[in-house]
Amino acid sequence: MPSDAKQNQQTMNRTVLVTGATSGFGKAIAERFAASGDRVIVTGRRSDRLEELVKNLSSHHGIEAYALPFDVRDRSAVNEAVATLPEAWRSVDILVNNAGLALGRDYFEDASIDDWDTMLDTNVKGVMYVTRAVLPLLRKPGGHIVNIGSIAGKEVYEKGNGYCASKHALDALSKSMRADLLRHGIRVTGVHPGAAETEFSLVRFKGDASQAAAVYAGYQALSADDVADVVQYCTGTPPHVCINDIVVTCTAQANSFYLHR
Repeated sequence: MPSDAKQNQQTMNRTVLVTGATSGFGKAIAERFAASGDRVIVTGRRSDRLEELVKNLSSHHGIEAYALPFDVRDRSAVNEAVATLPEAWRSVDILVNNAGLALGRDYFEDASIDDWDTMLDTNVKGVMYVTRAVLPLLRKPGGHIVNIGSIAGKEVYEKGNGYCASKHALDALSKSMRADLLRHGIRVTGVHPGAAETEFSLVRFKGDASQAAAVYAGYQALSADDVADVVQYCTGTPPHVCINDIVVTCTAQANSFYLHR
C-alpha cells in the first residue's frame, strides 16, 4: 500500500477535540481533520463563530461536527461543558490543546500583572483543566494529546517575560503528561511554532493593527495551515510511533533571535 494511502487510512473516522477553534491555528486544525474525514468537536468562547464553523465543516467536508462553547480558564465551565457531551461524542481519539494567547510586549517592570494572569490561566491552567476533564473520554490505549506550544517555550527573549514563562511551563507539562500517561498508551506531542501570521499579534498588541503588521513585515511567516499540516502529520504516524516534540519555523527564522527580513 502506498505511504499516502496508509496515512489516509490512519487519519479517517476519528473523533478530534480542538480548543480555541474559532480562529487561527485552532480553526485551521479543525478544518484539516475534517478534510481527512474525522469527526470534530470544536471549542471556544465565541458561540456564534463555533456554530458557523460547525456548519461549514459539515457542509464542506460531509463530516459530523459539534460545538462546545466554554472558556478554558473557567474550571467549572470546562467540567460542565465536557459533562454535557452527548453519548455519541463521549469517546475522543485526539485532544488538541490549542487555546492560548500572548498579551503585551513590555519590559518586566512595565508589564501588566493582569496580562500575566490571563496568559498563565489560559496557556497553562487551561490546558490542565481541559486535559483532566477530557482524559476519561480519551481512548486508552491509542489516544493522542497535542499541546500547541511556542518557540517561546524553548528560548526566552526580551520583553517576552509572562508569555515565555507560560510556554516554558506548557513544555514541561507536555513532558510530564507523556511520562504520567505512558502506562495508558496515550501519546503526547508538543508542537512549537515560531512566527506565524494569524490574529496572534493583533491580540498581543491589543488591537493595534500597525504594530501587529510590523511583526510580519519583510518575510514570509508561517500560516495557520502550515501548523495544521504539522499537527495532522504528528497524529497520523503508526500507533507505536510518537513524535514527542517538534519546533517549526518559517525558513526566514532560525530561532527566537535570528530572523532574516
